[in-house]
Amino acid sequence: MTVDVLKTTGDLHRLDRLRGDRPLVLVPTMGALHEGHLRLVRRGSELGPVVVSIFVNPTQFGPREDFAAYPRDLAGDLALLDPLGVEAVFAPAVSDMYGGPGEVTVQPGRRAAGLCGAGRPGHFAGVLTVVAKLFGMVRPDVAVFGRKDAQQCLVIAQMVEDLRMPVRLVDAETVREPDGLAMSSRNRYLGPVDRLRALCLQGALAAGRTAIEAGERDPAPVTALMAEALEAGGRPDYAEVRTVPELERPAVIGGRILLAVAARVGPARLIDNVVLDIDGAAVRETALLATRPAERREEGRRE
Repeated sequence: MTVDVLKTTGDLHRLDRLRGDRPLVLVPTMGALHEGHLRLVRRGSELGPVVVSIFVNPTQFGPREDFAAYPRDLAGDLALLDPLGVEAVFAPAVSDMYGGPGEVTVQPGRRAAGLCGAGRPGHFAGVLTVVAKLFGMVRPDVAVFGRKDAQQCLVIAQMVEDLRMPVRLVDAETVREPDGLAMSSRNRYLGPVDRLRALCLQGALAAGRTAIEAGERDPAPVTALMAEALEAGGRPDYAEVRTVPELERPAVIGGRILLAVAARVGPARLIDNVVLDIDGAAVRETALLATRPAERREEGRRE
């Protein structure tokens, strides 16, 4: 099979053949694909025909971030996608996505205020604007995102809910290397020493989770343990406990919570998280976007 590559807005009419009894699924990416992205595609394929978008979005990068250096390899990405039965790849130019100065944008709500939003002003406005464009251009029924970008998932979910967009969102679990490092396109920036140091993120999440499983319900000591673990390998950006889906700081740890960490390791800024459902003494990992009890029970059976 050869993937149908759509490079312009005018090519999008070729997606009409995919609209039918099964939902059309969009997997948005910035390319430089790895097994984590491919897992999103496989998850999407369970639901319907899949369109993968590949677009390095300039509006979500800050002036001192790695837009120019961000890895791009469309030929390599297509080779990875071809055996997965992807129906189409939408790989537009910047001029197709942003034809002019772009005066109309989508502004995020409170969920974007902390975590990555605190240190990356304008980032989530760029994310929401490009995702809204993709939803409007591709017109998917379902969109699949990675749980590693938890704040992004929840910010997009709020946009979909508030703007009444007819798209169902699915979050797929984070894919990890055998040693626990979350897969990321930015991992390729890491040399051998920094690659080992990057395990501090997984170590920080493990420290926080262990404390909660031992009965700690005060967020302050949990975040302190996570921050200390981050400092062992990188320059911490944040180590936080937040509620799901609101992304607020809880007074007491309980219900659905997000343990989220970010650190700069060598040249790369890396993020990771775990979503926990806490019911009394019981602590289990859960989905990010499954908010209704029946969905949460089903997710628990799958995991």
